[in-house]
Parts: sequence; C-alpha cells; structure tokens
Amino acid sequence: MRRIIILWVGLAVASVALGAAAAFETRATRLQAIKTIGIVSAVGEEMSLTQAGLTGVGNTGQSASISAWGLDELIIQQATKLLSGRFRVQPVNYRRAAFAAIRDSAVAPVNLLRSDPFKELVRSDVAPQGLDAYVVITRAKSKLGNGRIVEGVGLAQYRTLLADYGLVHALYEVRVIEGKSFDVIEKRTAAPLDNTGIMRLAGPSGPLDETFEGSASNERLRAAIADLIARSLPVTLGDMHLIDRQ
Repeated sequence: MRRIIILWVGLAVASVALGAAAAFETRATRLQAIKTIGIVSAVGEEMSLTQAGLTGVGNTGQSASISAWGLDELIIQQATKLLSGRFRVQPVNYRRAAFAAIRDSAVAPVNLLRSDPFKELVRSDVAPQGLDAYVVITRAKSKLGNGRIVEGVGLAQYRTLLADYGLVHALYEVRVIEGKSFDVIEKRTAAPLDNTGIMRLAGPSGPLDETFEGSASNERLRAAIADLIARSLPVTLGDMHLIDRQ
C-alpha cells in the first residue's frame, strides 16, 4: 500500500511538472510567432497622493492630474525602442481613459479565475486590428505600511511619532495580448528595483527626502518617476522574454 501511495504521488508530481513545461513551451512558441505589435499605455494621466502611518493622518487618498507630463507617451517611446530590436512596432490608436478606468488588477492572485478585462478592450478599442499582438501597460497596486493601498504613479508619505518618510512610486503591469484570439499570452507586474528601504512597495519605488508642495507641477518629482519607469521597464520586458535580459 505504501508503495502504491508513493507511486501515485510521484505520478502526480510528474504530471504537474509536465503540465508546467507544456504551458511554458506553448507560451514561448506563441511569443516566437509574434512579428508585429502595438503598444498601449494607460499609466500616467493621474498621480496619487497618499499619507499613511502610525499617526492616523491621511485617511482619504488624493489625486492630481499630471497629463501634461506625458508619461504614457514616454512609456510608449521607451517600450518601442526596447522592443523594436525584435518586433516590428506599429503605432495604434486607443481610448486611454477606457484602459485607465479599469482599477481591478487581473494580475493579482485573487483575480486568476476572472476573465482579463483588458482582452475585450483590445478587441473593441484599439486600431488597427490584426497585429500579431498588443503590449498593454497599465497601473498596478501595492500595500503601504499598515495596509493602505497605493496605485500607479504617485507620492506616498509615511509618518511615525519620530519621523516622516517620503516615497515616490511607479507601479505598473504589462500584458501581451494575442491579436487574433485576444488571449493573454504573458503578464507580469513590474518588480521592485530596491527593497532595502524602511518603506517598501511591491513595485518600482524610491525614497524622497523632502516634502513636495504643488506636487503635480514639480519637475524633480516628474524626473524621479520617469527614472523609475526607465530603469524598471527593461527589467520587466526581459523577465517576460520579450527582450534580452538587462
């Protein structure tokens, strides 16, 4: 009986391993078949301003328009430069507000069984249709400190009884959506660049040593966010096997 159980467990483990290998091979094969792509970005029209910490301030989040910064145009420009070595990147038209309006991340484990909401948007709101794939870059979420949720591009301040900490973040996720079946071939959330600070987020972020007034028009803050995107995007696309790892 013991031998039967061991054999059954071994077969189950082997089956799972074979299934994972087959899924990886299918994903790799579908990525290799892609020749033409379009890039959609809906990350940077709005910036969040979050306060959290032990002092109980900042119970409500704030936001500010940063459309003048042109972050989505910057993301598309950088992604095009990175991806054009392997793919033929074609400009696409899309309703940025429609992609930005989806706030519930389908990358999160709690949403694994749900249909990805961006599939239908690519089918209905992106032109031209018929490219081999579409790379869709949208906001991601992370927890800050005592559980406050921060999202996308923003500035967070975490206050304790003894000190204040500032953190700038650019949280985003990337999907590769097949251009005919509209299946999600690959998806990944951008990983942290440095997770050694006192404040940590599950995505690109960095410390700031000063309090910003008029944050939406602050050039130093814009430059800090642009730097996070510029440094993290090659890593994320490399992890997705879209470019060589950098």
